[in-house]
Amino acid sequence: MLLRQIPEEPVSNAAVWCRRLGLFSVPVAAIAVALARTHAVEPQASLAVVGGAILIALIAMLLFFAACVIIWQTGRRGLGDALIGFLLAALTLGYPAYLAAEAVRLPVLSDISTDLADPPQFSLSSAALRARQSYRPRAFSPDAAEAQRAAYADIEPIVVDLEADEAFQLVLDTAKKRGWRIVDQRPPNGRSGVGHIDFMDRTLVMGFDDDITVRLRPLAGQTRIDMRSTSRNGRHDFGANAKRIRQLAEELQEGLTDR
Repeated sequence: MLLRQIPEEPVSNAAVWCRRLGLFSVPVAAIAVALARTHAVEPQASLAVVGGAILIALIAMLLFFAACVIIWQTGRRGLGDALIGFLLAALTLGYPAYLAAEAVRLPVLSDISTDLADPPQFSLSSAALRARQSYRPRAFSPDAAEAQRAAYADIEPIVVDLEADEAFQLVLDTAKKRGWRIVDQRPPNGRSGVGHIDFMDRTLVMGFDDDITVRLRPLAGQTRIDMRSTSRNGRHDFGANAKRIRQLAEELQEGLTDR
């Protein structure tokens, strides 16, 4: 008696390509991040690579849904491959999807200041220009002030119960803990007693350079600290600059309690 083997159903091509493209999107995104963080290419080039990774991941997502339909209608195999591709594509798209949601929720701003009437100005000294590799931060746009007030009503000057020289050192210590690089500094002195510090920070994922300036003005037994944080790349900061100012304010207050 001969046993006849029933042939297996073929694998869905859509499922196979979903897995391949999902798997490919992850290293492409990782390469883009590595290129940006090491400054191996210009930011626009690394963002173009990110765009390629997003496109590949989106195609993998479409192939996942196509594979599900094909498998349901024809009984072909490949659901496991399709699920793997879907999960890898979702991993690639996770952070860009978060930024897209923030872009919808928040106004198009990339320069945030605690003082909208008289925002702190960035130093243009030779030392500052060398540290920024000749980059000059853009001038603050008065047109953005109203949008900032509506979106970030909590962003306001920081007042600490310290003399200006003590507050100056507190800012330096706090910035050092945050990993900010000092670009230029001018301690409080002279007739006005105003102090000034410029820093550079890096964005969390891509490592792009952002510019920060802090101005300290003495008050009666206190010091007013104004901060301005601006992004170099793109018109939208996705809330990063306001977050940076909030974090500095919180950490300065924590530093006061430790003294």
